[in-house]
Amino acid sequence: MADKPYDIFIIGGGVNGCGIARDASGRGLSVALAEMHDLASGTSSASTKLFHGGLRYLEYFEFRLVREALVEREVLLKAMPHISWAMRFVLPYSRASGRRPAWLIRLGLFLYDHIGGRKILPATKTIDLTIDVSGAPLKDIFRRAFEYSDCWVEDSRLVVLNARDAALRGARIMPHTKVINARRQDGLWHIETHDSTGTKSIFSAKCLINAGGPWVEDILKHKVNQPSKDSVRLVRGSHIITRQLFAHEKCYALQGKDGRIVFAIPYEQDFTLIGTTDIDHADLATPPRCSDAEIDYLLGFASNYFKTPVGRDDIVARFSGIRPLYNDGAGNASAATRDYVLRLDDVAGDDVAGVPLLNIFGGKITTHRKLAEAALAEIAPFFPKMSGDWTAGVALPGGDFAVDGFEQLVAEIEIQYAFLPAGVARRLVRAYGTDARHILAGIKSADDLGDDFGAGIYAAELDWAVKHEWVASAEDFIWRRTRLGLRLNADEIARIDQYVQGKNQ
Repeated sequence: MADKPYDIFIIGGGVNGCGIARDASGRGLSVALAEMHDLASGTSSASTKLFHGGLRYLEYFEFRLVREALVEREVLLKAMPHISWAMRFVLPYSRASGRRPAWLIRLGLFLYDHIGGRKILPATKTIDLTIDVSGAPLKDIFRRAFEYSDCWVEDSRLVVLNARDAALRGARIMPHTKVINARRQDGLWHIETHDSTGTKSIFSAKCLINAGGPWVEDILKHKVNQPSKDSVRLVRGSHIITRQLFAHEKCYALQGKDGRIVFAIPYEQDFTLIGTTDIDHADLATPPRCSDAEIDYLLGFASNYFKTPVGRDDIVARFSGIRPLYNDGAGNASAATRDYVLRLDDVAGDDVAGVPLLNIFGGKITTHRKLAEAALAEIAPFFPKMSGDWTAGVALPGGDFAVDGFEQLVAEIEIQYAFLPAGVARRLVRAYGTDARHILAGIKSADDLGDDFGAGIYAAELDWAVKHEWVASAEDFIWRRTRLGLRLNADEIARIDQYVQGKNQ
């Protein structure tokens, strides 16, 4: 056991846990975080990868959530211009396309434009699909559309960069470390962990934060041994990745007669991402998997809009994640709230100040920073010397350049490192921002990049990822630090895994 207790121990290495770790570390608190698998290995790497207000949530009168998310879009764009960028969404309309009348869509988009204090993103407009490039792939029945703004984010990189920033500010980040139990004793939490090497450790902390996502209830029941009146509703969201269905950079928001909206989004230059579904997931013991029924649903949804039907032969990959929605008793999964709920449990016992446990239920990737601020506000009475909110406007690692400066940074890297193969500089800047300069520091020629593993991956990048981003396997790198698994064959993946394993010994 460490001699000095941590101020906060966090269970869960998703976007909420890592966001709280970053915020708390920047306030001068000592922080430890344990994640039983890789960072962002669950829900936080299986999202639709959007910073958005949630246009559909206006129908459920979730105005506070939508407003907070809309405001956050631009705050986050400025903090991470390498992994997040603005996108234009085309919502095709015809009387036969969905149950929402045109006036209701216009009203929703008017609110979307005005309740969030939009300053950077362009406003909504109506477009003629017979002359706009975005109409070319669509069926002729679609002659007009509403075009509005939202933002893309590299979701799993967002998690890792929050963890990296937390670590740079003093936090101890421990992936592949499972919490076995946690108990209150002598005015502290005592947390037992097992890591991937089998090493057992015991940590102490003044406050425990349960940010376990889908496992938040399981942690309460089986690790903390504490009952709770609050619960999560496990909802599976599945996506398919297809060959490129259209060549332009706009996205489609497709509405169905069931009231749902499915997105078709340009993905990784050569692909299209289609999703998501909303299906109750019965059991955490069953890993989330995009079912055949969900595939048929998404294919049918897209084929209702595109001239060329989208079939199974077009699919190159699929993924699925579990959303831990707060259980508000909604009749169906699509109607369940996307807002977050924080529950502070302060069992005082013999201690006047208490030994706080904060449980995080629900949340959206767009509002992770605000959730972190709210979490720190909840525990502030226990840490009177803690400083105030600070994360708004502070860049994540690599994001210290202008929100419109991406192309300039790519050009500078391409000039300075002219020997890089085509496209590599752009990918490095997209993933690492200004940290691309650190990855390439001291490299004078292509030979200095080290072994070539395919898809523009070189040893220099893998060395950085192992040292600074907790990469312990090929899977960590090719599916969560990047999405290059889409471009690699089995032999290349095996070589990466062997190299990474050797670096971690």
